[in-house]
Formats: sequence, structure tokens, C-alpha cells
Amino acid sequence: MAKDPDGFQEFATTRGASLFRTARLLCNDWHLAEDLVQTTLGKLYASWRRAQRADNTEAYARKVLMRTYLSHMRKRSNRETPRDRMPDTAATGGDQELRMTLLDVLARLSAQDRAVLVLRYWEDQSVEEVASLLRLSSGAVRNRSMRALDRLRAEFGEELKTLHR
Repeated sequence: MAKDPDGFQEFATTRGASLFRTARLLCNDWHLAEDLVQTTLGKLYASWRRAQRADNTEAYARKVLMRTYLSHMRKRSNRETPRDRMPDTAATGGDQELRMTLLDVLARLSAQDRAVLVLRYWEDQSVEEVASLLRLSSGAVRNRSMRALDRLRAEFGEELKTLHR
């Protein structure tokens, strides 16, 4: 077995769940999220020395994850996801119902809009951090955030009033 290059295994163990959570929010697919994290960790392992020199190794890993996700979405020719059975319905609890509806509406956004919203509001990143991660200007991030939030509100429609008690 290969030697652990200066703490990579510890980083992967401690930050893997956080990367998975972000990937899961982005793609709304458990298995794809696992694949994205695995690919991200593989890329990090290959360039671990460079990643360690970054000011913030976790931010560097998140940048690799975002670019891996966006690259996957650009390359994917068929956006249908086959299922072997119908998904279970969500329990009728306020938070669970809101969460399921939000994940469904997020899935309808473009990959880049979804990435902006997840990074800004779930990962609590600044506009500048998101701009750097996604290679956009700060103004583009603000515009995408505003438009994506408007689209979420429009998609929720009347459901927002019944879910937000």
C-alpha cells in the first residue's frame, strides 16, 4: 500500500463527509455524489503537495469538487436518471416537506446556478469565494444568486406559503 503523503488520509477522512454533503446538494443523487467526491479526492491525492501549499486546503478541495461537478454536468449528454422503483414520498413534517421540495426545485436549476446557491447559502461562502471557485466575476455571482433565488421563489409558488409557517 502506498505511503500517506503528508496527511492526505487524515484530510480525506475528516473532510470527506463535508465534501459529500456539498456534492449531494449539488447533484441530488447519492451515487453520483459519491463518485464526485471519489474523483475529487483522487485529484487531490495526485496534487496533494500543491493542495497543502494553498492558504485553505478545504477551500482548495471544494474548488476541485465544484470544477469536477461542473465538468460532469457539461459532459453529460442525457440528463435522465433511470430508477428501478418510484421514490418514497416524504413524510408530512414541516421541515422534511420543505427540504424535499427545496431539493426538488434545486434539481431544476442549471448546474452553475445550483452551485452558486449551494456555495453561498448552504456552505456560507462569500461572493468573492464563490466567484473564485467558479471562475466568475463577483457581479456574475450576485446576478446568478439573485436570478436563481427568484427562480426558486417562482418554482415554489403557492407551496412556499404553505411550507413557510
